[in-house]
Amino acid sequence: MDITALILLFVFGVLLAINVPIAIAIAISTLATMLVTIDSLPAVTTLAQRMSAGMDSFALLAIPFFIFSGFLMGQGGIARRLIDFAKVLVGQLPGGLAFVNVIACALFGSISGSAVAATSAIGGFMIPAMNKEGYDKNFNTAVTVTASTTGMLIPPSNILIIYSLASGGVSIAALFIAGYLPGILVAISLMCVCGIYAKRRGYPVGQRESFATAIKKTVGAIPSLFLVVLVIGGIIGGYFTPTEAGAIAVVYSLVLSMVIYKEIKPNQIPAILTKSVTTTAIVMLLIGASAAMSWLLSYENIPQEISAGLLGITENKIILLLLINVLLLVVGTFMDMTPAVLIFTPIFLPIVETLGISPLHFGIIMILNLSIGLCTPPVGSVLFVGCSVGKTSIAQVIKPLIPLYIAMFIALALVTAFPQISEYLPKAFGLY
Repeated sequence: MDITALILLFVFGVLLAINVPIAIAIAISTLATMLVTIDSLPAVTTLAQRMSAGMDSFALLAIPFFIFSGFLMGQGGIARRLIDFAKVLVGQLPGGLAFVNVIACALFGSISGSAVAATSAIGGFMIPAMNKEGYDKNFNTAVTVTASTTGMLIPPSNILIIYSLASGGVSIAALFIAGYLPGILVAISLMCVCGIYAKRRGYPVGQRESFATAIKKTVGAIPSLFLVVLVIGGIIGGYFTPTEAGAIAVVYSLVLSMVIYKEIKPNQIPAILTKSVTTTAIVMLLIGASAAMSWLLSYENIPQEISAGLLGITENKIILLLLINVLLLVVGTFMDMTPAVLIFTPIFLPIVETLGISPLHFGIIMILNLSIGLCTPPVGSVLFVGCSVGKTSIAQVIKPLIPLYIAMFIALALVTAFPQISEYLPKAFGLY
């Protein structure tokens, strides 16, 4: 391996080990590697230029809009109405509250585009409710944590926009529509585990809603659910771009939260805006730093060396995909999704394209794979938030997480082996 790659890995690993924030670790390790071959001033200037260039994309404007709309949804009463709707659908089944948790997390995650937001909003309601009904607290937290990651696949999803940028322009509309079936597959896999777990533990069956109550709760959730139709339908229909869809999502969320549901007051908007700006700044710093590292890797021909190394091991499509999936699973345990996508897409995408795998299919594989990392220690952000909401510890949650991990691995294997799961809908809608 080239000396520059070794320096990059060493500095990056040391910084992560001493708990330096991931964006800072990426930027410093990139700069340290540059300093080996060029003077300090050109190195700093190049780093700044590459970070700036990495954030200079019109498509990325969609991210702050979706982040803001996600915060509005989290405080605007949408989570509670989606939970009520999920109860109408599956609440009367054995272990129904666990099913409600999965469906509500998937719905809210898809609407807000944030796994962390889904964990906080849905977990805040569902974990105490499940505790009250006699469900195990650690199991409840584990279900919330894993189910919230489905929002990374079901659109609108910020990480799919970032993958589009990293891949060199895969259609965002095609990626959005491609995420539906894999996201639903993950949710169904988790629900199967929940059903088995609930039956073995003898968890209670929820009460069947009266017809009038079911209609009332369904009607109450329709305005929230319509946001997905508005955003995705508008993008697929060509009425507006993903960035414009983000702006429309903000306006719609404001009207929904302040006018229809009346759960956000005007004096709460500044605080929500502050949270949105802070989150956006973190995301954009990650994007800029990761883009700089990605440029350095490309400049040093490291992707080509890795590609040659992997193809030198084997040219078997199945084995290579297995190796890449294992590598991404390892990466996902210690790196956030945004830098992982920006850094490793240029490395692995050329390899899988030589095997005849489409960038669209690989993007869904990568996002699903890295989503598992969101709920695994030591860095899983969703896992930490879930344990905080559930008032438990990571050590206690790991045991009930294991069967849910297995379900997600099975879903990943199916999506990897059958590209039709990712590509069917985009082809059906003429997007790919």
